[in-house]
Order: sequence, then C-alpha cells, then structure tokens
Amino acid sequence: MRIPIYTDDAGWHGAQLKQAFAIRGVEAIFVSLQDCLIDLSGQQPHIQIPQFNHLPKAAFVRGVTGGTLPQVITRLNILHMLKTLGVNIYNDGRAIERTVDKAMTSFLLHQANINTPATWVCESRSIAHKMIHQEQVLKHNKLVIKPLFGSQGEGVRLVDTAKLPLPMDDFVDGVFYLQQFIDTGHHKHDYRVFVVANQAVAAMRRSGEGWLHNVAQGAECKAADEADVLELAIKAAEAIDIAYCGVDIIRDATGKLWVLEVNSIPAWRGLQSATNVNVAQVLVDDFLSKA
Repeated sequence: MRIPIYTDDAGWHGAQLKQAFAIRGVEAIFVSLQDCLIDLSGQQPHIQIPQFNHLPKAAFVRGVTGGTLPQVITRLNILHMLKTLGVNIYNDGRAIERTVDKAMTSFLLHQANINTPATWVCESRSIAHKMIHQEQVLKHNKLVIKPLFGSQGEGVRLVDTAKLPLPMDDFVDGVFYLQQFIDTGHHKHDYRVFVVANQAVAAMRRSGEGWLHNVAQGAECKAADEADVLELAIKAAEAIDIAYCGVDIIRDATGKLWVLEVNSIPAWRGLQSATNVNVAQVLVDDFLSKA
C-alpha cells in the first residue's frame, strides 16, 4: 500500500510519519498540493497526484502551504475533491478550514459553550480602536492581537494603548483579531493536548519566561495529566469535528480553564520529548484504521 503525505517541508515530523508507516508495511510518499492537477477533461473528474497512477485509498495532510487566495482555495479544493472521489483525507479540508482561521475556531468554540476568551474580529481599524477603548480603557481588560492565520506564537502581541493606531503589518494582514488576555496569576504555564479520534493521547505543560509559552518561543515542556484539562481538550476537538488536533489550554488566576486554539496541523516534537508517547505511530494507526 502506498499513500501520499501532503507537505512542502517533510522535516522531522515527516520522517517520524514515514517511519511509522513503514512499521505497518505502508510506503509514504511526500507530495506537494501545488504539484497536483485537477483534470476535468474526461467524462469523470480526476485528480492527478505525482508518483501515483491511480487515486490512493487515503491521504495524510501534514501541511497546506500559504499563498494567494486563489492558490489556497485551489489547494483546499484538491482535498475537497479527493474526498468526494472517495479518498479518505486526514485531516480533511473542512477541518483545516475551521482551524487555520482563528475567527472560525473561536466561533465554533463559543457556539459549543466551551470556555474560550472573548474575541472581536473586524477589518476596520476605527472599529477595532472602539473595541480597545471599550475593553482596555473603560473595563480595564487587557487585549491581545493575533494573526488570523498563524502559529507558534509569531505576531502575537499585547495591545498597547499608548502605541495606537494598531499596526497594519504582515501579521495583521488587513484583519484585526483581538482577544481578551487571560491573567494566569501564579499559573505561569499553559497546556498542549494532542487529541486523536476524540481521545487525549498525550499532554504537556509549557512554561516560559514571559506570558507566551510556545515551544518555538523556548518554553520548557513537562508531561501533564490533569483530568479537567484532558476533558476540555476532547470537548474542543468534538466541537471542531476533527480527526486529530493539538489543543492549547490555559488556566486563569482563579483556576478556570480556557481553550485558546485548536491546531489541525500540530507539531509534536516537544510533546513527544516530554511524554515519550510515539505520537506519529498513534496518528498512523488511527489513519490506517479509517483508510
């Protein structure tokens, strides 16, 4: 059996997946979505995948590269079309769309009554400034500005009312995503929980020097197994309706838990080093059970 792994940067995670597939007797081929062809010239629609003469039974998605809006839509359309043609896509295009867009993730979490920070999203700088005035000046609530699309803590900043107007830079990219800052008090850490098939398979506590605790920002990782954290992560994954994900959770000064993000293409290098769980093998085994 041969299956494609959609990625443009195989790296450590790709090598882990390739080895996990090999253990199960499956050959994994790294493929770029940019190199696929939507062929609608015949009676039946067909997606041409490099190194594959026929459509595979399933495909593992490890990354969807950013680009122009038409490019991103085309790459996601390939995943949607493959699923329509009977290929099991893991995670599928719909799940990726719901999580790569932080606004949609926040909406779905709110709709499911899952604790997640108050959030405001708009394109208007003047409206964004009104929300900042309302929250930070009148209510004394700190706000965080984040990229709508982004990961690993890049571009995440506290809003400084002394430095208004808000920036119009690559991280903002024309959309202001503002979120209430959660005061953790003496809890100087957050959690990353890896959920597969609605089961929490591994979790870690990330501690950093500042208020951001991403592994890419140098956070220290230790295994975690708090039942309330794992339960909340599973609820978040169910709300998003996703095959596998990384759920970021924080505990505020009162002990209340909040879901910050749900990542559909999560890294697990730090998690694996902290827990000794073979995350790649767990993913591959779940993938093959569905394929």
